Amino acid sequence: MDWSFQLYSARNFQPWDKVLKLLGSLGYAQVEGFGGVYDDPKAFRAELDKNKLAMPTGHFSIEALETDFDSVRRTADAFGIGLLICPYLVAEARPTDAAGWRGFGERLAKVGETAKKAGYGFAWHNHDFEFKTLPDGSIPQEHILSAAPDIGWEMDVAWVVRGGADPLPWIERHGRRIVAVHVKDIAKAGQGLDEDGWSDVGHGTIDWPKLAKVLRERSDAKYFIMEQDNPNDIERFARRSIEAARTF
Repeated sequence: MDWSFQLYSARNFQPWDKVLKLLGSLGYAQVEGFGGVYDDPKAFRAELDKNKLAMPTGHFSIEALETDFDSVRRTADAFGIGLLICPYLVAEARPTDAAGWRGFGERLAKVGETAKKAGYGFAWHNHDFEFKTLPDGSIPQEHILSAAPDIGWEMDVAWVVRGGADPLPWIERHGRRIVAVHVKDIAKAGQGLDEDGWSDVGHGTIDWPKLAKVLRERSDAKYFIMEQDNPNDIERFARRSIEAARTF
């Protein structure tokens, strides 16, 4: 399997050329982009090529996707990104009821149509807030997926868990929608206190050997992307995570 790496994990460990050299040396074949690496696509792409790294997926804000798709397209083409992913909705913009979340899903559906016409795949990336029960007992993620039936889902498993949900039933129900996975782990009690409670993959509380098997069998995930939102040692995180992942 070609393991990928979400570059957001390394945003505090510059310069990027050293980060990419590290990832290439550890055996990563792919990276996932985010806004912090899009400023000079030509130069960054050259560093990727130098380290035999591809960027098949990339995160783009809902604002850029809705209001400046031409710029998104230029960036994607410069990096070779084929799967566009909307990664987040700021707290103040989040709906508070089912109708609001269906409306947001409809917005994503329209972006998905634009992306498809332009030749790209499109997916939504979850955090924890999509799994917090609404006043009527429903779950935002269900409204998003039902209102946008043709878009994919980049499943961030650890955020699903932090949202209070069990990933397995979601994989069973929506596996064919899952086109990419964020491979992330949650620290054991008393650990990771200076890393926002996250862990190196395979060294935390999530049963990744089981989940990886289920995802391979029950989902359409093509990309498995390592991420840690706030690591204190990028070399350690990247190395230990890919070493563990190779045993899954």
